[in-house]
Amino acid sequence: MIGWQTLFYKEVLRFWKVSFQTVAAPVLTAVLYLLIFGHVLEDHVKVYDRISYTAFLVPGLVMMSVLQNAFANSSSSLIQSKIMGSLVFVLLTPLSHWAWFVAYVGSSVVRGLVVGLGVFIVTLVFARPEFAAPLWILVFALLGAALLATLGVIAGLWADKFDQMAAFQNFVIVPMTFLSGVFYSIQSLPPFWQTVSHLNPFFYMIDGFRYGFFGQSDTSPWLSLGIVAIAWLAVSALAVHLLRTGYKIRT
Repeated sequence: MIGWQTLFYKEVLRFWKVSFQTVAAPVLTAVLYLLIFGHVLEDHVKVYDRISYTAFLVPGLVMMSVLQNAFANSSSSLIQSKIMGSLVFVLLTPLSHWAWFVAYVGSSVVRGLVVGLGVFIVTLVFARPEFAAPLWILVFALLGAALLATLGVIAGLWADKFDQMAAFQNFVIVPMTFLSGVFYSIQSLPPFWQTVSHLNPFFYMIDGFRYGFFGQSDTSPWLSLGIVAIAWLAVSALAVHLLRTGYKIRT
């Protein structure tokens, strides 16, 4: 294998060897959300006329799992390597900053998609979502996972200790994910909060992904695709720049 493939393989093995923690646990968490919210609100919330609330929840929970785990993979790998001192062994290799970027982002996309697929398979017991536009499902899953994986690289480079990483995840990633329409349609919100939701790029990832299942969404999937793609290009440019300059990894 060439350089980036070796690093990619190493990063995939890193999460797969503890798959009970990195894959099974997030799947269980998503299923618990489905059981609790679906059971409590099934008869009280109707988002689309022909779709049950439980079925509505499934794409949102799948995408939420994809996003959170893609971020967790790249960010945790970098911060652990920095704190434990093992990052020096990667620095000693003649890998370019592009090789680092592709390996860390690529492996994180794999973890996000594996967890998302696991959530989807388990939730088939409770609801059978449609597949109105499968290509949109694939596009938003890949693009969303890549965006959060890239954010994870940036967060992992920036953080110097686990407390900083936890703060980034708890005060940025988790709120933006939960306030993106996972559990509701933004059309049910007051006008002010609808406007705020449209400023959240996570909303467009969830909404576009859900469109692929039902053929219905709160905004145009093309608009969502454009916003998510631009956001990914922007954070990718920053991540590549940080890797190229050795931000907080070279002294």
